[in-house]
Amino acid sequence: MFDNFDRLSAYLSDAAAAGKLTYQADAPLSRLSTFRIGGSAVFAVWPKTAEEMASLVALTDTLSIPMAVVGNGSNLLFDDKGYDGVIVVTTSLTDVRRDGDRLIASCGVPLTHLALVAEREGLGGLSFAYGIPGTLGGAVFMNAGAYGGEMKNVVESVSWYDPETDEFGRYKGDDNGFGYRMSRYQKEGKLILSAVLSLNPADPAAIRAEMDDFMARRKEKQPLEYPSAGSAFKRCEPYFTSKLIDEAGLKGFTVGGAQVSEKHAGFIINRGGATSSDVLRLIDEIEQRVLERVGVRIEPEIRSIPYF
Repeated sequence: MFDNFDRLSAYLSDAAAAGKLTYQADAPLSRLSTFRIGGSAVFAVWPKTAEEMASLVALTDTLSIPMAVVGNGSNLLFDDKGYDGVIVVTTSLTDVRRDGDRLIASCGVPLTHLALVAEREGLGGLSFAYGIPGTLGGAVFMNAGAYGGEMKNVVESVSWYDPETDEFGRYKGDDNGFGYRMSRYQKEGKLILSAVLSLNPADPAAIRAEMDDFMARRKEKQPLEYPSAGSAFKRCEPYFTSKLIDEAGLKGFTVGGAQVSEKHAGFIINRGGATSSDVLRLIDEIEQRVLERVGVRIEPEIRSIPYF
């Protein structure tokens, strides 16, 4: 494995010199997650093109080096022990262009920026994404949504790379397998490279008013002043998950530096110095108490990147 890392290191050095990527050795994962939690990865790499990302992922597969692709890390919990592999970060892939009533964007574009581009271009349908801290790739992966909107409602097609077959392809509409916080990319190894979003002409002033309304609601109800990974648990119909947690007396409940937000029981926040084990213990306590109280098993929305 060490020889393989040496080969990878040589590749990264050459690719960086050629302007294809940037990278960091012994990279602190806490800087790559909105939770601000995690140890270090052997390498964090920022490819500058989709083709370079595909080449890098293919190389790690050939070298049998663990690899994970992340965007803004807004729904992730990294392990305190770190990651004995490569974290590929998409945030340098930020191309956006208009094609009629569509936006064509790379996977690393921040959702809030994409919503602002749509507003500027007079294209409606993406206001719900304003204020969501993730990237387009992560939003497609999770079928992110808020305030009645979801990515599946605007995604026309998704371009991907499959490292198992070394093939590039595209899925249209329902072929993306969207469901509640779900897409087929969670079950398959395909990497999201870009997406085409189908929007509709609208008055920019009306779009701005809607975005401002959504942002005001976020600031009023969500603990944006603390590091978190967003909503900690998935919806559990016909219940409101945050209400189940609140009624179990868990608002403000703390394990180490991790706390159920006193502002919104659906959020777990990093009060300062929280570890991944603190968060996982808190999640387990929440699940058990809700199950014991009402017989409902709630499911975490936060995804973890494990230690290998």
